[in-house]
Amino acid sequence: QVQLVESGGGLVQAGDSLTLTCTASGLTFSQYGIGWFRQAPGKEREFIAAITWSGGANTYAEFAKRRFVISRDNTKNMAFLKMYDLTPDDTAIYYCAAHLSHLGDNWWSRPQVGYDHWGQGTQVTVSS
Repeated sequence: QVQLVESGGGLVQAGDSLTLTCTASGLTFSQYGIGWFRQAPGKEREFIAAITWSGGANTYAEFAKRRFVISRDNTKNMAFLKMYDLTPDDTAIYYCAAHLSHLGDNWWSRPQVGYDHWGQGTQVTVSS
């Protein structure tokens, strides 16, 4: 079955950097666009960034443009989210999600939605 497993979360201090990894199995990873999301306590899930199946294009939420970098390695079935200069406001559960790309797909016009598979999330806690 399809599995997305996030890893790399933990407790860090404000100003630290952290790289999250999304490891996929049970699917042809190179056919899927990948998105990263987060959900803080008491808040709705929030889109962070997305990357196309090839890694040739990426897009970010406004808040993520300066401090977050999304990437992927299709040879390893992995996607990554590197986060810099973390603040307590970045404390959340971080999720990756996969969207099956297909001919005529318009997912890229609105990459905040349209995902077929989700991981269970990894907790990131930033102390001040």
